[in-house]
Parts: sequence; structure tokens; C-alpha cells
Amino acid sequence: MCRETKVTESELEILKVVWRLNKATTSEIVSELIKKTSWSPRTIQTLISRLSNKGVLGIEKLNRKTYIYYSLVTEEEYKNFANESLLNKLYNGSLNLMMTTFIKNTKLTETDINYLKNLLDER
Repeated sequence: MCRETKVTESELEILKVVWRLNKATTSEIVSELIKKTSWSPRTIQTLISRLSNKGVLGIEKLNRKTYIYYSLVTEEEYKNFANESLLNKLYNGSLNLMMTTFIKNTKLTETDINYLKNLLDER
């Protein structure tokens, strides 16, 4: 994912639907998001167009009126980009500072603590 490409929270909701469905038509995306947002179909179509213009969604023309959208960025690629962006933006690239903040300010269960210890031991 290009560093200059910014995906808004609303656009991310579109991506989540496309990732879940793998490929989706406008009507499939609209029907998914109408259930959980107050967005109009026109708003959803605008968000789809923005993602397409940003090079995040690809378009396949099925017929004159139907387009199929697919993500040009995997969910894992996006998460890695977002994690790196957060790390740099809020913690000046310091993983230690970020992890310390999360660990000190989050209620961790014994299971969480053991998982993190094991993960660090493996590394």
C-alpha cells in the first residue's frame, strides 16, 4: 500500500466488506452496510468510488450496469501499514514505548500475559 494513500474510517468499512466477500458488487456492499450504518446507498457508492480512485479497489465490469469490486490490498497488508503508521505517528517509531503504553493501560488477563510471554520467548 502506498504510503501516501490514506483510507478513512468510512472507507475502511467498505474494505472490510470486500475482504469478507472477496469480490462484491455495489448492491452487495450496500446491502451489507445498510444493516449496520445510517449511510445512504449514494454515500456508499461515493466511498467505493473514492477507494477505486485511490487505487485500493479494483473494478471488473460484469455487464453494462454491474461492476464487481475487489481489493488491491490484502487485509494483512493494510493492517501492517496501519500498525506502522500508528507506531510512527504516536510513538516516534518506538515499539518499546507503544507496547509499554498498551501493557500499562490495558487490563490483561492471565491468559493474555502468558500468551505475550510465550510470544516473546519464541522470538
